[in-house]
Amino acid sequence: MDSKSTIGVEFATRTIEVDSKIIKAQVWDTAGQERYRAITKAYYRGAVGALLVYDMSKRGSYEGIPRWLKEVRDLADSNIVIMLVGNKSDLSHLRAVSTDEAKAFAATNKLSFFETSALDSSNVEAAFQNLLTETYEIISSKFKAEPDDDMHMGVRTTCSIPPPQPDQSGGKCC
Repeated sequence: MDSKSTIGVEFATRTIEVDSKIIKAQVWDTAGQERYRAITKAYYRGAVGALLVYDMSKRGSYEGIPRWLKEVRDLADSNIVIMLVGNKSDLSHLRAVSTDEAKAFAATNKLSFFETSALDSSNVEAAFQNLLTETYEIISSKFKAEPDDDMHMGVRTTCSIPPPQPDQSGGKCC
């Protein structure tokens, strides 16, 4: 199986079913490369879910997570669901970050945690399912708390997780 790195920003759509409702999410992969940081900040606006992915075989990748977490929390929706994902579990013999260490960081920062392998697809679907389900539950609880939106939600069959929003201040996006 071939694996390719993300260069810049890639986009995909994921659809799952939760509580007999179809949830359609736009997924933006920003790669985390330093040279794309200025443009990736624009993708946080309006985001309601985030996967912070590190390479468990490269310590430096994990050490960047606190900065990415701060950036997401500073720029995204205040109710954003954030998941820490250790990728490349297929390279366990090269592990540089222990599962216990990552789980402790996730618990301290109130994040969900998964270990995955994009190469062999292990746990990838479960991570997305978990993130989208948690996100849906938060969004639907907001609708239930607001009577006007509750009626609208009752007839709605699709809940779309919104795309990034452009900067509304009239200035540059980044």
